[in-house]
Amino acid sequence: MKSKIDGKIIAGLGLAVGILLLTAAASFWSIRGLSVQTKRVEHTYQVMQQVANVAAVLKDAQAGVRGYLLTGDTLYLRPFSLASGMLPTSLERLDQLTADNTTQQARLDSLRALVEQEFRILRPLTDMNKSMNKAALQTLLDTDRQTLRQVRLLYDRIQQQEMALLAQRSALQDVFEKATPIVVLVSAVLAVIIVVWLVIKIVKELADNRRLQDELAEVNQQISRRIAQIRSLAEQVVQGDYTVKISDEADDNLGGLAISLNRMTQTLESSFSALEKRNQELDQFAYVASHDLKAPLRGVTTIVKWIEEELSAELSPQLRTYLTQMKGRLSRLEDLINGLLAYARVGRTAQSVSTVDVSQLLNEVAELVVPPDFTLHLGPNLPVFATNRLGLQQVFTNLLSNAVKYHHRGAGQLAVTCADAGRCYEFRAQDDGPGIAPEYHQKVFLLFQTLRDRNTAESTGIGLSIVQKLINEHQGKIRIESAPGQGAAFIFTWPK
Repeated sequence: MKSKIDGKIIAGLGLAVGILLLTAAASFWSIRGLSVQTKRVEHTYQVMQQVANVAAVLKDAQAGVRGYLLTGDTLYLRPFSLASGMLPTSLERLDQLTADNTTQQARLDSLRALVEQEFRILRPLTDMNKSMNKAALQTLLDTDRQTLRQVRLLYDRIQQQEMALLAQRSALQDVFEKATPIVVLVSAVLAVIIVVWLVIKIVKELADNRRLQDELAEVNQQISRRIAQIRSLAEQVVQGDYTVKISDEADDNLGGLAISLNRMTQTLESSFSALEKRNQELDQFAYVASHDLKAPLRGVTTIVKWIEEELSAELSPQLRTYLTQMKGRLSRLEDLINGLLAYARVGRTAQSVSTVDVSQLLNEVAELVVPPDFTLHLGPNLPVFATNRLGLQQVFTNLLSNAVKYHHRGAGQLAVTCADAGRCYEFRAQDDGPGIAPEYHQKVFLLFQTLRDRNTAESTGIGLSIVQKLINEHQGKIRIESAPGQGAAFIFTWPK
């Protein structure tokens, strides 16, 4: 909407500016035309004035000479003397004024020739000392009259030509005088109309924009309210309440999302109800496994001990071997049952959070699972933070006991260090044991997967599965860096 309004405003302003420029151009053209025609009219008047001056001065010179001839008074020769100085200048001025008119230039040449002829006639008459008979004098006077008659005729033609030009130029001057205010007035009216139209359009667009903004604000409030309902449902689902529903039946995307979320909560409720039932069955299985299976297992183990104790003298070496193997199998079976129970309980017991000093925790674990001939090195940056102590203790217990259990020598070096990884701590449990080939880096975390012979006691293949499950329950990750003969490093992250 904003770009649309801006476009219309710019277009309207551009049109208004264009009209104003056109008005200015038209006014300039009219005023300039008026000025030009005014100058041309003045020019015509100047030509007419100059021609009249030439005729008048020439006539005064003739009259002065005639007065001199009649009276002999040299005072009458003054107009002739003045004409001698004025006429060349006047003729030169006329030549400049009619430079753009070839017809007048030709007539001006004729006028110049007549003026020179008139001076040639009058000049002898001004010399009283020069003797001249009556016949010669009469001839000069007659020639003088004829010359002046030709001057008057030529003067009339020049005047007629200039009067025609004056009429034409005056007509054009009148046209420009009348057109200039009309052009200015029409242009101003057009500019006012454009500006008024532009203001009306801007006001209308602004009103439409405000109305649309109000509608968008109302829609936004509705959407915000519906999204808040969806967010509230999500929060309640996160907290474990799967019975919550959204009462939104609008026929749009949010309404469809509300229906889908209602179906999801219904499905989750059914799924978690079934899962809770399965967990109860698993708890029952764990109870049976820990009591109904371990009780006869302990009974068989007791019977084997009784046989060894009461019939020790009658047992052959072969039978003793069989009894030893049986005790080993029974011990391994008990370890498997205990491991399965421990694996099943991961994530099902309440996780109490307390402040844990990792260095102190590792020392306690080392007292339980690290033999005296092994050395445990603790890094300098082991943290103290609030977390699930039991879970972290189980992880370190399994990692350190595995490092001891699978070591290929009687003694070894163990090390635990820590690095800050942002929202998590990254722990590294390193040993100098036989190492693990890269192809087994993922397999060792699977249930019942072990790198030792299955007949070897203590090799249940559950310890690292428990470690991985505990770390996953705490949103951490675990990986292995190892190669045969180079020891193994178990690196895992634990949230702060």
